[in-house]
Amino acid sequence: MSALPSAQYNIHEAEPHSSEIVKHGEEIPLRRAGRPFTKVVPLPACANRRGYGTLRGRITMAHDGDAPAAAEVIARDFGLSE
Repeated sequence: MSALPSAQYNIHEAEPHSSEIVKHGEEIPLRRAGRPFTKVVPLPACANRRGYGTLRGRITMAHDGDAPAAAEVIARDFGLSE
């Protein structure tokens, strides 16, 4: 079974060949009873972060980020305050 860019599979055909289908990294529609049911899509590449400190200097936190006033604002934003 080779997956072509426009390949479409019946859900029951695809199950035993799932590793072959996902190997190609393309969007593959799956059908049930001849109708589109779902699709297999590739995920975007993950960020290559190795170890701690890879975001150092890119993220800043306010000095009063843990102050009670800030906690109240966060609680209100999430609908947790009265």
